[in-house]
Order: sequence, then structure tokens, then C-alpha cells
Amino acid sequence: MGRVLVGTASWTDKSLIDSHAFYPPEAKTADARLRYYATQFPIVEVDSTYYFPPTERNAALWAQRTPAHFTFHIKAYSLLTRHPTRRESLPEELRPPPPPNGDTQPPGRGRRARAGSPFVYASHLPAEAFDEVWRQFREALMPLHSSGKLGVVHFQFPEWFLPGAESRDYLLECAGRLPDYQIAVEFRNGAWVNERNRERTLGFLREHSLPFTCVDMPQGFRSSLPPMAEATSPALAYVRFHGRNTEAWEASHASATPRFAYLYTQAELAGWVPRIEALAGQAREVHVLMNNCYRDNATVNARQLGDLLH
Repeated sequence: MGRVLVGTASWTDKSLIDSHAFYPPEAKTADARLRYYATQFPIVEVDSTYYFPPTERNAALWAQRTPAHFTFHIKAYSLLTRHPTRRESLPEELRPPPPPNGDTQPPGRGRRARAGSPFVYASHLPAEAFDEVWRQFREALMPLHSSGKLGVVHFQFPEWFLPGAESRDYLLECAGRLPDYQIAVEFRNGAWVNERNRERTLGFLREHSLPFTCVDMPQGFRSSLPPMAEATSPALAYVRFHGRNTEAWEASHASATPRFAYLYTQAELAGWVPRIEALAGQAREVHVLMNNCYRDNATVNARQLGDLLH
């Protein structure tokens, strides 16, 4: 049986800090919070790197502030996953001219760019600038990789990233752009695993040893995937819990946090135990990340699930 590790997707969520329910009173700085978190859980997913690319300095500090066997999973920068990306998140010298007004609204969402700061897409950048974004992203993670603390770079694709030859080629391009690292893949369109495409999708990921991100999430949406337990890499199986807040999942919010305002019951978590154990029979490690990051929901559920599994 493979080793199962449980953690959360972020240790810096504002609602978690403001809740005063997880960190001790003396943990008032980013340094102190990370050090405390690492005494409670063996893994964490860094989701801030989706909004702004990581820096080499931060990666080095993360490595210094955690125990030898701690693992960081890094969420891929939005520009690299074909999401709309904040212009100000790009280095100034790589920012393209403002796009036409029609391009400032992300596909499939009602959110609009803030005045004076429209979204940009990878297609707005010259090829050499896009290459440079990849290079900087790759090099920024090297301190974690060198210290043995880098887990996977997690690529969460948007719901308009559809199954097909071009998309599969891009998955291989992502893996090829990060040759020293392991990537994991999360889809946000059920077509990838419908009756027609499921075996082809899983077979492709297995052929290239790319971990399929198993998810627990609200059902009934175009972005929904069923709660499958599939290991497509012998090294690692990856599981993310997004909560089951159906009402808030695709509603318009000022931030993403309300979408994850869900506390799993003990029975709901217990339903995943045999699935996770099955994954542990197929992969050397199973990493489970609670992404219901609203107040202390994720830390409470991570502890509960850890107890159930052990």
C-alpha cells in the first residue's frame, strides 16, 4: 500500500487567518504560520501561484521554514493553463498592449476585469514572451526542487479546455516545458471523462505518467467531474476536495472564497476512504488536499480525514 498524506490548499487564506480557529495567537507572521502549519500537516498546495507567478526568493524561504520531508505542491500560473490572467501579474517588460474590449471578459464567466487592468491571455503574448514566462516560472521553483520539497505542479484547466488532439498536445507541452518536475492535471469539463472519452483520457494520462486529479466537487455543472478514484501514474495519485456548495459554485462573487464555503460531514469524508485506499494500492503515494478553504473548514476536514484513514 502506498503512503497517504493529507493537507490543505493554502495556509495563508485570509478567512482562515481571520477566523482565529487554527493558528495559535503567537503565529502572527507568514513565517510563523508556515512553521506552525508544517507541524500539523505534511503537505500543502500553494494556490497563490495561480494568480501571481512564484519567485525564487519565496521558494527558497518556503524550503528553509519547513521540515526536511515537507512537500509543497504548486498551482500553475493562470497564463499557463489558458485562463484569463491579470495584466499586472506579468513582469512589466512582458505585458502586451491592452487587448480589444471584447477580450477583457473571461470566457464562461460573468467576472469583468477591473478598470484599467484587463485580463490577458497567452495568445496576446508574442511567442518569445510566452517562452520567457515559462522559463521564469520553471526557475523560480528550483529551490524547492533542489531541497526535495517540490511535489507536483498542478495544472487546473478551465471548462473551455476541451478533449481533443490539440489539448492533449498541450498537456505534453506543459510536461515538456517543466522537464525536471512532475505535473498533475485537473480538468473542469465533464466531457473529458464522459462515456465517449473516459478511457481515452485516462489511457493517455497513464501512457505519459501524468497524475489525473481526482476531485470531490459540486455536481450538475458543465465544469463538474464525477468523484472518480483513478491513479494514472505509479508514483503519485492526487485528490482535491472542493466542497459541495452547489448554490455558490458558479454564482458571481467578489472572490473565489465563497465557492468553497462547505464543511464536509464525517459520513461524507468516510465515503472517500475506500477510494483513497484503492488509490494507495495503485500508486506509491496518495496526496489529498482539502480545497474547501473557507475559515477553518479545510483544516478541520483534513484532520478528520487523516483520522479516518489511519
